[in-house]
Amino acid sequence: MADSLTGLAPVLDSRTRILILGSFPGAASLAAQQYYAHPRNALWPILSALTGEDLAGMPYAGRLPRLLAHGIGLWDVLGACEREGSLDSAIRKPAANDFARLRQLCPELHTVGFNGQTSGKFAPQFAAEGYRTVVLPSSSPAHASMSLEAKLVAWRHLVP
Repeated sequence: MADSLTGLAPVLDSRTRILILGSFPGAASLAAQQYYAHPRNALWPILSALTGEDLAGMPYAGRLPRLLAHGIGLWDVLGACEREGSLDSAIRKPAANDFARLRQLCPELHTVGFNGQTSGKFAPQFAAEGYRTVVLPSSSPAHASMSLEAKLVAWRHLVP
């Protein structure tokens, strides 16, 4: 039987201009209560390259304020679900996060990046609200068919 799971709180503030939405935290992230905690997940190295700051080399508690200082936020499209393991394909009973207050919380938000195809299914909803949307290759180690360099080329489209 799949476990009933609750996601992580959003990392955003009134200066957030770019929001990266994943699908739902993996088991390592939920256990650590940290976004992208799996050591082979490429998100932190990618964001280090995009910001020019070694976020991957910092303790997690130091990464978040630095990420926000660059105007980048993190959240997931799903706030809860049932799932065994960490694969998106195992998600059952998905419940979307409430994005109704996003414009109020992040008045400068203009770009929403979707970390992978599962979260990318929400792109039309955000585009309809007037946001620039970019569906990106997943940073997950499960998406290992694409090199870090190739992922980084695609992720550079996130920053206008």
